[in-house]
Amino acid sequence: MDLSIIVPIYIVEKYVRTCIESIYKQDLNEKNFEVIIVNDGTTDRSMEVIADIIRQHSNIIIINQENQGLSVARNKGIAIATGEYILMLDSDDLLPNNSVKPLLEYALRVKPEMIVADYLTISDSKISQLPNHPILQPRKLVVEDIKGEEMLTVGNCRFYWRILYRKNFLQSNNISFYPGILAQDVPFTTECFMKVKNLKRASWILYLYRHGHSSASFTYNKKRANDTSIAIAKTWELTKLETISPEIKWQHRELMFNLFYAHLWAINWGHIKDNSEKIEAIKFFRQKAPANMRFCHSFRQIVWTLLFRYFPPITLIWIITTKLRLSKRTKK
Repeated sequence: MDLSIIVPIYIVEKYVRTCIESIYKQDLNEKNFEVIIVNDGTTDRSMEVIADIIRQHSNIIIINQENQGLSVARNKGIAIATGEYILMLDSDDLLPNNSVKPLLEYALRVKPEMIVADYLTISDSKISQLPNHPILQPRKLVVEDIKGEEMLTVGNCRFYWRILYRKNFLQSNNISFYPGILAQDVPFTTECFMKVKNLKRASWILYLYRHGHSSASFTYNKKRANDTSIAIAKTWELTKLETISPEIKWQHRELMFNLFYAHLWAINWGHIKDNSEKIEAIKFFRQKAPANMRFCHSFRQIVWTLLFRYFPPITLIWIITTKLRLSKRTKK
């Protein structure tokens, strides 16, 4: 088997049909790939709206489980996958027509551990226009070598769904999604980029990321803040890896500070309105943050580390709030 496409499903009945239909617009021989649908205990009609598609195709595998979260669902899919390569597709997103085949053919020929491709962020209205206005790809597939540390500080490096993974790479390095948290993509992709030895970067649109609809990824509430704290703590643990190079260690530290800084801002300026909940979220972050998590590569990093470690949460909130107000006034 050449490819396994893993699709976890949970309360996505408005979007899942378009997602699964896009898989069968890739000009791939069904004998050479499989679709692993993991029903994560969905309580809506998601499985019903794709029942006819499932009946029409013999290469679809269904896993039914009680709701355990997307991490567990993806891990189960990876565990039973028989494809040499794995693609993870979120059930509210989709693939552009004929986007997978060129990348897969290249992967089967060259055998990289990972190929990072391009993606487009697209709204519901534009998705409805795709039959008449298809996505324009580059004239030819362009692939270049890239090092894992070069991806670590890229803002969208955490997007696991824009990557074609060799299954043997994930298995031999024991890489899996951390269960039970919403921000499971952060430690997963970071570990991939820290351990990969043969990484390619493709100028090719592999994925269409749907935005503008109700989704956990667009809500920074107390639950997501606490989950992100756990994700940052798990990602920091990767500093213990003995095999990583000094270059990767440096970039990993930069990534961690960016996550740390963005997380503090999100607690204050996300959807957490109540100051008491903000304080609880910062306290939780302090509890989960490893004792040795320090940032000292610049004066800014040193200052923010000291603020986080030693200032009362309410003072830290006031400092962040004041800084944002001052920056808005400066822009005016």
